[in-house]
Amino acid sequence: MHEGVPAALLLLAALVASVAGMGWLALSMPVHAQQVWGEPPTAATRRGLRIAGVLALLGALVLCLVVDHATMASLVWVMGLTAAAVGVGMTLAWQPHWLRLLSPWVRARCG
Repeated sequence: MHEGVPAALLLLAALVASVAGMGWLALSMPVHAQQVWGEPPTAATRRGLRIAGVLALLGALVLCLVVDHATMASLVWVMGLTAAAVGVGMTLAWQPHWLRLLSPWVRARCG
């Protein structure tokens, strides 16, 4: 793919997907869900969050592969995963309620 705005937008989308994926994986853990919502989600909700997280991370990989060749794309993907994990971890430590934005539908399913 050629350089420029389309490639930058695809990489930005990959980073957003990485943040969402890491956030959903974090929210699928009862401890982090407790931080965010005050109560752990049901088993079905945790499973749904896990599946959404994995699909978002795979989507980020596909977006990176569209932009560049496989070796560079995998490097960019791993760097995006790292940045997303650090960002989600810092958010959990500083303002965990911000992660509610990633899954507004979960609140009603906590139980």
